[in-house]
This record gives sequence, C-alpha cells and structure tokens, in this order.
Amino acid sequence: MRIGLAQINPVVGDLEGNRKKILKRVEEGKRLGVDLIAFPELCLTGYPPEDLLLKPQFIKDNIKTLEKIEEKCVGITALVGFVDKSDDIYNAAALIHDGELAGIYHKMFLPNYGVFDEDRYFQAGDKNVIFELDGVRIGVSICEDIWYPKGPVHVQSLAGAQIAINLNASPYHAGKRNLKEKMISTRAFDNELIIAYVNMVGGQDELVFDGQSFVVNECGEITARAKAFEEELLVVDVNPESVFRTRLHDPRRRKEILKFKGDQEVVTIKLKKVARRSKPRIKTSLTSPLQEDEEVYKALVVGTRDYVRKNGFKGVLIGLSGGIDSSLTAAIAVDALGRENVTGVLMPSRYTSRESVEDALELSENLGIKTITISIEGIFDAYLRSLSEVFKQEKPDVTEENIQARIRGNILMALSNKFGSLVLTTGNKSEMSVGYATLYGDMAGGFAVLKDVFKTRVYRLALYRNSLSPVIPQRVLEKPPSAELRPNQKDQDTLPPYEVLDPILKSYVEDDVPYEGILNLGFDEKTVRKVVTMVDRNEYKRRQAPPGVKITPRALGKDRKMPITNRYRSF
Repeated sequence: MRIGLAQINPVVGDLEGNRKKILKRVEEGKRLGVDLIAFPELCLTGYPPEDLLLKPQFIKDNIKTLEKIEEKCVGITALVGFVDKSDDIYNAAALIHDGELAGIYHKMFLPNYGVFDEDRYFQAGDKNVIFELDGVRIGVSICEDIWYPKGPVHVQSLAGAQIAINLNASPYHAGKRNLKEKMISTRAFDNELIIAYVNMVGGQDELVFDGQSFVVNECGEITARAKAFEEELLVVDVNPESVFRTRLHDPRRRKEILKFKGDQEVVTIKLKKVARRSKPRIKTSLTSPLQEDEEVYKALVVGTRDYVRKNGFKGVLIGLSGGIDSSLTAAIAVDALGRENVTGVLMPSRYTSRESVEDALELSENLGIKTITISIEGIFDAYLRSLSEVFKQEKPDVTEENIQARIRGNILMALSNKFGSLVLTTGNKSEMSVGYATLYGDMAGGFAVLKDVFKTRVYRLALYRNSLSPVIPQRVLEKPPSAELRPNQKDQDTLPPYEVLDPILKSYVEDDVPYEGILNLGFDEKTVRKVVTMVDRNEYKRRQAPPGVKITPRALGKDRKMPITNRYRSF
C-alpha cells in the first residue's frame, strides 16, 4: 500500500487557501500513485482556531469547504482534519473515498494543558474507527489519542487494524521530536502494527509546527521521515502482510483479543474498490534529524517568517544596539524574510559607545540590510528639561534610564506606522522572566523573536548562525552585555551572571522546582531569593509583552499562566 503524508502549512481561518493547499497535495498524490493520503489535524481550519470555534458560521463554512474537497478526491482515499458538527462540535478526521465522504472519526482524548485548550471547545468522541481499503484494515486517530497506551491505537489494533494513521498539529519545542518518536515506536512495537504519523508545519502566533512526519513499522523501526519545518508530501510504500506475519508469532495477542471483544465500540467501514493508477517508482525519504541548535534556529526563522507574512507585513524594523540580542534577531529576520525586507535602526545616546555603533554597522553590512540612524540625544534632553522642575528634589535613577528606552520604542513605532513595517523586539527569556526590560520601551513592538530563548542559548544560536556565514561580529560575542543607559553599565550590575541566572530560571519558571529544591542544586540563597522575587513581581510586564516563538516546553505566555495580583511567596 502506498501512503502519502502531506505536512502542509495552513493559515488559521483561511478556509479557501487551505482547501487549495490540500487539493494541490491530493493531485500530487494521484500522480505518484498514492492509495491513501493523510493531512494534519484541523488542517482545513488551521490550528489552533481558538474562539473562531464559537462562531456557528465558521463551523458551517468549514463543512461547506470540506464538501468542495470531497468532490475532487476521485480515485484516491484521503483523511482530512476538520471541525465536525452534530449535537456538539468535534475535532474530527473526514474519511473521503473516491469523491465521497465515507466516514468520520472524532478525537477521543482532548488535551487541556500547556498551550492546549480543547476541552473549552470540543466534545470528546466515543467510537473507534477502522476502514478497510483493498483488504487492508486501517485505524484512525488524532494527535493526543496516540499518547495513551490503552487508547484508540491499541483498541484498533486488537480489532484487526494493520496500519494506524495519526493526524497531528503537534507544536514544536526543543527535544520533543526524540520523545515523540520513542513513544510512537513503542506504540507500534507493542501493538504490532505500522504507524504513519503526519504533522503540521509552519508558524501560528506563538506556536511553530515542525512537520517531521514519519512512518514506523511493526518492529518499532522508523522507515521514513519528512523534513523539518518544510512543506512536503512524504510518500511511503508499506507492507501490511508483514504485520500479519509478525502477529502469527505472538500468542499473547490472542489472549488480549479474547479479553477485549465487546469492551469498546469499533466502527468498521469497508470501502469499495476503485481503479488504481500506476505506481511510479519512488525513493523513500528518511531525513536525518537536525542537531538541537540548528533545529531551534530554524524554528525561530519559520515562526518569525509566518507571523510576519501571515499577518500581511512586508518588512520589519529592528532597533540595533550593537549587542548580541539585536544582532541575532536581525540575522533570524534576514534568513526568514530576505535582506531587502529588514531595516536596522540605530538610536545612539550619550551613553552609547563607539564600539556599539561600529558593531551594529558591521552587522548590517554583513547582512546586507538598510540602516537608519536617529540620535535620541536631543529628545532625551527635551524630556529632562521638561521634567526638571518636577524631579528637582529627586536623584537620577532608573527613571531616566527608562526614558531613553521609551524614546527608542516611540521612534520605532513611528517608523512602523509610517512605512508599514512590523517592529521586532529583541528581549530574551532571561530578561523577560526577571523583568529586565522597559515597559513601552524596548518591549514595544509586534513580535518578540527571542522571547522563549534564554541568554545562554542566545550565544549558542549566534555561534551556530556564524558557522553558516560569519555575520555577527566577533566583538559582539565577546563583550559583556549592557543596556548602555548609564555610564559603564553592565547587565551583571543588576542580574547574576547569565550562567547562574538561566539554570535558576529554568528550574523555577519551566520546571516548577520549589525554592528549597533550587537551593539544593547548589545556588546561593541570596541569589535565588532575588531571582524568584524578580520573576514573581514582573508578571504584569510579561502580560503586556508581544507574542514570540515558543521553543521550550514551558514558554512565557500560554504555557505559564500566573496571576498578576499575587501575594504568595515560596520562601
């Protein structure tokens, strides 16, 4: 049997555009002699559709669009993710066969953790579905369903399924591919069946989907894998007969089937035979996994590209400070959008060093991007004069520092309004976690590329990018980080060294390690107390930060929902 896994990049709400993407891959599948083509979870609506699902007209329009897809699937079988409606709405897979809707599967396990909120919208399904195509029994499941050892894939296997198709919109985070492939290999081995896993690709707001669809045989071996972060139709020939031979050698399975019979409802759909096209010879793709820094970098590129393009912007603006964060952000933007669509803005003040200006200009030249230089000195002077009478009894402090950051944010937003470009902010996860950022200043913008990237990883990603072509100046990689808002300022005047700060933040923000547990890791009590306090009291800033690409298991935003008004302290 020839299976096609179509990892496509849909746009949420673009029903017509998504229909065209689906049918383009259907036609490609036909040319390649594919018997069954599978598409990602909710590929028709895009994922996640969020409160669009509360609009009855959106549900109706998605079903009407599915009907247009059905009539074009003559001579092929397709599984398409959509929203079904009966007494309630369901996260569903449409089984389309030879131009007609042959059946529907409703997702049974609805995730409601992290970035997922499916209990808010959907009713859970209660029926397993198997369809028989050319004598081969094939089970259908959707994303979360496969994570449960005794879930739908297990039931469908006991009911005779030789192949399991799993439709996914599984968001990326670093390290997830390895975990996912191990789990699905275990499912295939334990249930002695072939599993074909198809995943979405592309960016949607904070989420990015990595694709990397793959096929696992009944021995738990990965036999095919699609590319990461690219649209692709992965075509694979599988042999269901090998599943039958393997099962003949396993008497344990017979005993489990005896116990299973009658326990759960399984709907079996027998599909009529259709005239099959000839099958041209194909070469099965088994793409090698990416190394982690390359994978994270590509995730940031794709997430940035799709956020900008899907929201209708042509270009972006980046405030260039000559520091590591703005340098990496600019490199990512160029790789995502092309140098002609990126503009760097230099906004020096009395505290900006000559080296910082030189480094920003060298970076811009290396990347080939346009630059604009606007000094903020005169504007800063005007602010200080205007406030001098009110502030005359007060010593200069962080207030004057923040004025400079807010002037720069104002200038960037003015340029954005005038030229229609999106401002990319440059703050990283370390800074955002502890509030080392100025509200309405360097936080002002439309998209925060490095929002989920700790500072220590920022340096690793910069080194990775320079390994491709040396665009980030060496001095930027070596000099101590500084906001340059007062004389001789360094980040470490306010924060612990990032080599200390980041592990504490990972423990507290991502892993929910308690205060005492962090101390047990060997960190200084005073430092831990300071960091935890800074994280807790800066939730109000994070609530007002722009969205950014999620690349860790616990990103700031949808993953971590903390109250702003909160008196609980863990020490």
